[in-house]
Amino acid sequence: MTTIHLTTKIKATKQIVFDNSRDIDIHQQSASKSNEVAIAGVTTGLINYNETVTWRGKHFGLYLTHKSRITAMNFYDHFVDEMESGKFKSFKHEHFFKEENGQTIMTDKLEYETPFSVIGKLFDLLFLKKHLIQFLLERNKILKKVSEKDN
Repeated sequence: MTTIHLTTKIKATKQIVFDNSRDIDIHQQSASKSNEVAIAGVTTGLINYNETVTWRGKHFGLYLTHKSRITAMNFYDHFVDEMESGKFKSFKHEHFFKEENGQTIMTDKLEYETPFSVIGKLFDLLFLKKHLIQFLLERNKILKKVSEKDN
C-alpha cells in the first residue's frame, strides 16, 4: 500500500474549496494534460454522496478508465472517493478541509495498491507515485486558482 499526503493552502472559504474539489468540470480542466474526461455517471457539475464518475484518460501512453464512487461526505469538512473499477488493486482518495485564519487548508490523503505483485511495486516505485503526485499537484494548483478567483 502506498500513501500520498499533500497539503494546499487556499485563500477562500472551505465551502468554495469543498465544492470546487468535487466539481467534475474543474477536475477535467486540471487533468487536461492526460486528456482525462468524464464518460459515465456524473459527467458535469458537482458529484455527491454515493454517486459515481467514470474517467477516461491517457496515462503512460495508454487510455485507461477509472470508475470512482463517493463513499463518504461530511459537508465542507471531508469526502472520500474510492475506485470501483480500474487498473489499481485498491484506490482511496480522502479530501479534508479546514478553515484557519481566513484560508482553507486542503489535505489530500491518497492510498492505493498496485496489482501484479513485485512488478507493480517496482512500477510504483519508479514511475507511478511520482506521476500521481504531479497529477494531484496540478489539480490542486487549478483548484487554488479557481477557488481564490471565486472568493
